[in-house]
Amino acid sequence: MSKGDFVYDLQEIRKRAREHIQRGAVTSSYKANRGVVIKILNEALATEIVCVLRYKRHFFMAQGIDSSNATQEFAQHAAEEQAHADQIALRITQLGGEPNFSPVGLVDRSHSEYQEGTGLSEMIQEDLVAERIAIDSYTEMIHYIGEDDVTTRRMLEGILAAEEEHADDMANLLKKMNPLPSKKNDQVVMD
Repeated sequence: MSKGDFVYDLQEIRKRAREHIQRGAVTSSYKANRGVVIKILNEALATEIVCVLRYKRHFFMAQGIDSSNATQEFAQHAAEEQAHADQIALRITQLGGEPNFSPVGLVDRSHSEYQEGTGLSEMIQEDLVAERIAIDSYTEMIHYIGEDDVTTRRMLEGILAAEEEHADDMANLLKKMNPLPSKKNDQVVMD
């Protein structure tokens, strides 16, 4: 048999599928530490819930001439963060765990902070900081899980891509509100 051939023992796969059926999707080929993965996912769930709450507050509190673009982003990001929370909660149950939606200790379980911000610019900055925290957190989770739980890793990679897009959106909003001078031929030019 050459390395390119794919051969499996269908009888063995069928036999293993009937063993421990109460474990649902978690088969003997699952290599990760389920307890640790569930803990990590519950922290991610708390992070997403805190982000939903912060974006919702910013949506309702944003005021000023620049607020219309920002409120659209806040609403969209809140909905996307809620979808992430739902994905994570579903994966926790697939792994045989219980998603922790308790408000008690929510901020302590979350990687990001709940910072309200007093004005539109500060709100955007706080959202950008939270997205940067999420990016680093999801990257660490993905590295930890590696090949031991491909389904969870892929879910986290999808969420990470969305968080990177959110950070880019917030950075662009901030630039539009507070354009920084750029240097061209030793002259300061406003963008």
